[in-house]
Amino acid sequence: MSSFQGIWVPVVTPFHDGAIDFIGLRRLVSHLLEKHVAGIMVCTTTGEAASLSREEQLAVLDAVLQLVPAQRVVMGLAGNNQRELLQFQSEILKRAVAGLLVPAPSYIRPSQAGLEAFFRTVADASSVPVILYDIPYRTGVTFEQAILLNIVKHTRIVAIKDCGGNLATTLALLASGDVEVLCGEDLQIFNALCLGATGAIAASAHVHTEDFVALYQQVRDNQLSEARATFFRLMPLINTLFMEPNPSPVKAALAMQGLIASELRAPMQTASTGVIERLQQVSMRGV
Repeated sequence: MSSFQGIWVPVVTPFHDGAIDFIGLRRLVSHLLEKHVAGIMVCTTTGEAASLSREEQLAVLDAVLQLVPAQRVVMGLAGNNQRELLQFQSEILKRAVAGLLVPAPSYIRPSQAGLEAFFRTVADASSVPVILYDIPYRTGVTFEQAILLNIVKHTRIVAIKDCGGNLATTLALLASGDVEVLCGEDLQIFNALCLGATGAIAASAHVHTEDFVALYQQVRDNQLSEARATFFRLMPLINTLFMEPNPSPVKAALAMQGLIASELRAPMQTASTGVIERLQQVSMRGV
């Protein structure tokens, strides 16, 4: 099995006047490392990868690899042009990374057979572990449970970021023993860990990171009462960070801490006044 355990942060991509803010990126990544996250995921949904060129994505990855050991860095790999995706995959794999986070192709809605073929092709072409990213409300495709369970039998597909919203499928994945389950819905972290998930990929963990790390450790150590209390303290923050499209509230919270600016690339918009006021109430404890 892989080593994808603990709290992984899908790091935002800071911007300044439309360009990537590499100084802010390094400052943010260093901050997260100080909070003892398990690893950093680069160019994910939270990282606004869809608004970055392939060259920019590689530049972000290279900047993170200057600070973070390769075994703690996972790169997002998304797209619906399979030929172009495989070419980009080969460029990524010229770097040392711990794995690739790969969602189903979005918009084109391939068949179940098409999904199987896609993930088999990507996994066959990979020299590093693959984390399957199941997020139907973004990709537009839902895996049939039997198909998903068959896909994750591939020896290179070692984990799944579970945003599928289907408890029966989550339980089947956990029971299969074929794949590690990483919770991808932040409000489900506590129950997912209690059920046997090995960790989480949590955008919310940009803020009060130490509490998310503590939550994982408490469940791991069977300190369930303490873990439950930690989770309930985090709930208002998690709810606020998803009041508007991710990562707008996350960037607003990080801007409050002086780590980065709150700038996003259009058509994404900065957080509203209401969200900022709510963040001031729930996220700045101890800051």
